[in-house]
Amino acid sequence: MGISSSSSSNPESRAMALAKAKEIVASAPVVVFSKSYCPFCVRVKKLFEQLGASFKAIEMDVESDGAELQNALKEWTGQRTVPNVFIKGKHIGGCDDTMALNTQGKLVPLLTEAGAIAGGSSKSTVTA
Repeated sequence: MGISSSSSSNPESRAMALAKAKEIVASAPVVVFSKSYCPFCVRVKKLFEQLGASFKAIEMDVESDGAELQNALKEWTGQRTVPNVFIKGKHIGGCDDTMALNTQGKLVPLLTEAGAIAGGSSKSTVTA
């Protein structure tokens, strides 16, 4: 699993991937950049489902420009690993960061404020 795409060293490709990543993040209240086989990604997506949160998952192992997107996320957020979670355009972090917010009771308010959970949700935290 190395960086093997020659286009990722192309400045235009990097700029396009970064613009695409920012456009994706702006397009939904919650975005999870993920890989379909990653157990940490599955855990975060399952948590959002259990909380009743709507989210957009971008499976970078399926996307044709997934490697470029992953490199762009590293450049933008400093995080290359997945899951890479954004709520209301703000970078939250990865699995541990998302789970910690849930444990602290801070995740549901963020999701509600972002419009990913209906305001009257009675779910406060979920043990995952």
